[in-house]
Amino acid sequence: MPISRRSLAAAALALVLPLSACGSVGDDGGPTDASGKVEGDITFQTWNLRANFKPYFEDLIADFEHTYPGTHVKWIDQPAEGYPDKLSADAAGGTLPDVVNVSPDLVAPLARAGLALDLDKAAGTYRSEYLPGAWASHRIPGMKGTYAFPWYLNTGPLFYNKALFEKAGLDPEQPPKTYDDLFSDALRMAEKSDGKVATLANVPTIEDFGRYGVPLMNRQGTAFTFNSAKGVELLTRYKELYDAKALDPQALTATPESAGKKFLTGAVAMNPGSALDLGNFKKNAPSLYRNIGITDQITSTGHVNMYVMGVMVNSRTRHTPAAVAFAHFVTDARHQMSFAKKVAIFPSTAGSLDDPYFTKEDGTDETRVRVAAAKSLKNAVNYTPVLFSDQMKTALRNEVAKALQGRQSPEEALDNAVNAADRLLRQG
Repeated sequence: MPISRRSLAAAALALVLPLSACGSVGDDGGPTDASGKVEGDITFQTWNLRANFKPYFEDLIADFEHTYPGTHVKWIDQPAEGYPDKLSADAAGGTLPDVVNVSPDLVAPLARAGLALDLDKAAGTYRSEYLPGAWASHRIPGMKGTYAFPWYLNTGPLFYNKALFEKAGLDPEQPPKTYDDLFSDALRMAEKSDGKVATLANVPTIEDFGRYGVPLMNRQGTAFTFNSAKGVELLTRYKELYDAKALDPQALTATPESAGKKFLTGAVAMNPGSALDLGNFKKNAPSLYRNIGITDQITSTGHVNMYVMGVMVNSRTRHTPAAVAFAHFVTDARHQMSFAKKVAIFPSTAGSLDDPYFTKEDGTDETRVRVAAAKSLKNAVNYTPVLFSDQMKTALRNEVAKALQGRQSPEEALDNAVNAADRLLRQG
């Protein structure tokens, strides 16, 4: 799929896999043990990467085949549109490729249907090569195991307007780090500007609840839990911001583009972004650019949110050693670093983020953002539950809007959102 923050954060799309067609792990396939000889023909499927990275993957495959004589990798690239449906059809029809590019939400139904190889069992020796949070991102609630190698990561730092902080009597060199800091600074900003400057332009998402420390789902993966007292506390505090105009009045219908425009014009003091945004500020809002600050995402847990892509091994492959070896080859430190230097993503391998490429600034906007993001990724967490679908996100957003408008209490809103999410979970 297109490599960007937005695409990496793409909402889960349901995969309808008839379990009767899936059988059990290893049925009609090769061994689940990956310790045998690496040989045979395998198929590798990526998600809309051929157009921009054809030479990279052709060289990678040639390198693998040279390293392991007797192997052959057939590369298939699917378009972004309809990718989940394609996986669903292949899974139901028994034509799922041996090695598949997935996101955590897409691997979940495949794992539950017995089609994703448990790498804790088949390739557990590789676990220490990856960041703990990245390896854990492809675990499924209610199941034991890890069902994809972590591949590339992304996250986004926060931009803030130092001039607006200073005007409100806040230290521009000490932006908020936790939600307590954020709420305090936001109310101060709104008060000092008579409600003309909001600090935020977006309503809380499931990631906000996670970064606030709200348990999002039970361990069995059978029910959501973000309507706990701590979840209600977070939404209640957002309601205070909304009433004080510390949360932009148009946040209920905000898009990334509209929020970006608010930040550009000085109506909002903080906004997530990327190096591309810095270039836009430099060109279209030079006064903002001169006063731009870069800080980590707000979190009260000490861990920011990450977006992650993975590489799954089909449990029915007839060449398990080759499929596992290739999935590991794609995602090992050397190849992740090479890929990261071609596009604005980050490696999930342990130690890679200590490379000077991710730690040394050279005065450019690109490195300012890259260094800031890489620093926060070392202990980042994928807060979005792998079972939290796009429909569930919409339900949460709708209920949050009602609470902020005062049409229902925060407690009622979250109870309704959890009930809707649980109902969709049972239907899935």
